Amino acid sequence: MKQVTFGVIVGNRGFFPSHLCKDGRETILKVLEEEGRPPVLRIYLRYHQDRPVIRELVRVSKPGRRVYVGVDEIPRVRRGLGIAILSTSKGVMSDREARALRVGGELMATVW
Repeated sequence: MKQVTFGVIVGNRGFFPSHLCKDGRETILKVLEEEGRPPVLRIYLRYHQDRPVIRELVRVSKPGRRVYVGVDEIPRVRRGLGIAILSTSKGVMSDREARALRVGGELMATVW
């Protein structure tokens, strides 16, 4: 379930083509269920001038070492050009959403 949420969060920040990001997680899962397909989401990367828009994807929190951050410790990835993905008590969200809601959580990944 986190893979779908992760894809929607990253897609909504412009890393994927906009026509692939219009629907939310619930709509995607509903369509897949109606078609009798397993809940797998295939993601196509966006390119700009023949270069991929995502330059770096780093998994921060790992099974052997979980990384938790408070709201004041949420990193700014590439001075705000990238995003950090957090798993909070209010769900999986981007760094900007977490700061706006004033919640910290597990730092899952950074995307640049």
